[in-house]
Amino acid sequence: MAEHHFHLTANWPGLRNDVGEIQAGNLQTKISIPPEMDGPGIGTNPDEMLLGAAATCYIITLAAMMERSKLEKKSLTMESEGIVDVTNGVITYKKIIHRPKIVLYHSATKKDYNLAQRLAEKAEQFCMISRAVKGNVEIELETDIQIAAE
Repeated sequence: MAEHHFHLTANWPGLRNDVGEIQAGNLQTKISIPPEMDGPGIGTNPDEMLLGAAATCYIITLAAMMERSKLEKKSLTMESEGIVDVTNGVITYKKIIHRPKIVLYHSATKKDYNLAQRLAEKAEQFCMISRAVKGNVEIELETDIQIAAE
């Protein structure tokens, strides 16, 4: 069994609406509470970071699955949305919606198209971040698969 350890350092010099910093490997950024939650909105915030972790894990997992399946793509892009619910002062990360867009080459077959659809769904089940939040945050897919014009 292999274990990978990741480390993060944080500095929070002030109170609720101040600005802190984090550093983890290649990630170095300021952090604060987002303006939607009456914060200063400087740098990033936990909501964006969870969304970023889920989105990057998913798209990398999907690309790896496509590569292993030898499914060639012209492009793979994605937009993701995080929905945070605030009810009675309780903040809950409710849902993440991934909207991957897979463009297959003009020569792609119906079989390739169906494989792309299956892999898009399967990637969500194998993404480690999705598994980590399972049961707490709903993950939804809105997949768009297209065949490129010549």
